[in-house]
Amino acid sequence: MTRTRKTPAPETDAIVVGGGPAGLLAALLLAQGGVDTMLVAPPAPEDHRTTGLLAGSVAILERAGIWPAVRPLAAPMRAIRLIDDAARRISGPEVVFRAAEIGRDTFGHNIANRDLVAALAASVAGMPNLRRISEPATEIRIGVGAVTVRTATGESVYGRLLVGADGRNSAVRAAAGVGVRRWGYDQAALVTTLCHARSHDDISTEIHTTAGPFTLVPLGDRRSSLVWVTRPDEAKTLAALDDDALARAIGRRAEPILGAVTQDGPRQIFPLSGLAARRLAVPRVALVGEAAHALPPIGAQGLNLGFRDADAIAQVAAAAIRAGTDPGAAQVTARYEAKRRGDVASRTAGVDLLNRSLLTDAAPALALRALALQAVKRVAPLRRLLMREGIAPGGI
Repeated sequence: MTRTRKTPAPETDAIVVGGGPAGLLAALLLAQGGVDTMLVAPPAPEDHRTTGLLAGSVAILERAGIWPAVRPLAAPMRAIRLIDDAARRISGPEVVFRAAEIGRDTFGHNIANRDLVAALAASVAGMPNLRRISEPATEIRIGVGAVTVRTATGESVYGRLLVGADGRNSAVRAAAGVGVRRWGYDQAALVTTLCHARSHDDISTEIHTTAGPFTLVPLGDRRSSLVWVTRPDEAKTLAALDDDALARAIGRRAEPILGAVTQDGPRQIFPLSGLAARRLAVPRVALVGEAAHALPPIGAQGLNLGFRDADAIAQVAAAAIRAGTDPGAAQVTARYEAKRRGDVASRTAGVDLLNRSLLTDAAPALALRALALQAVKRVAPLRRLLMREGIAPGGI
């Protein structure tokens, strides 16, 4: 870790670097907790993806007071249906998880990322103890008593706590000397939106194929977002099709569920990979979102993990400020690490295992997976446990 003892005195309690949803939420929650905060982040790049905000994330947004602005833009997910592709050598049964079975109206809501970012940015702009510098960070120095962030225009800001929310290739993580474990998959995700003839009935559907999940998530009246995980070459071929040809390719899987489909939005391709930081925090620095962990788009876990990171660092930093202590001190960042390590590790391992289980063609593994799905379908207490743990650690 690069450190210098000649850092000027801090001028703010916390500096957040990164303007995606997790960074915006972290800055907002810190400021709401009484932590004087600086956000260093240019406007987020265009993003045509959607995010399934699970109930735990919705609860965080409700506490932050911005859910009323987000709710009209989001579509409810009242059930999740898992279907094994018929081409599998050994297929499991169709399983439907219904939120009502655990006493909830929904599992969460699906929202376009651009709408979520806009709502968060508007709330950030309205916070009196939160200043935003809409420039990228170009230099980061971590001192013994403070951190320094220099922007592209040459402005320098000094703070006691640095929150890295600057993505997979995090400059904050690198400056803190935190190592990272990376892994890849022979998969890519094609992302787009659809209109369809039949109602989705607020049901999110995952069709598990031998190349990955084909996932349809509600996005308004007879509209759905699609995340089609497949082999990279097939994803490129699909993305090169014209709208009508792509709609026909999608329809071969989606039409039995949604009726005739038409493409209704841009398409993007994202190679699938994973990332796990060796540490989530060191003295003066806490990592949140994809600076700390990155997962395949399976089970809607990625950004929901990042939201829980943002909530946790805001809680520990605010507690330090109330106690009159340093929010970047080693014991404070260690507290953040302790709060988040188990959740991050278990979700990372679970998503990786689930994804790899879809790719195997080994008969014993397929049989074991089919038996597990049978158990989930038939054993109600097990099904309810999985639902509660899926939307938030320890239930909500």
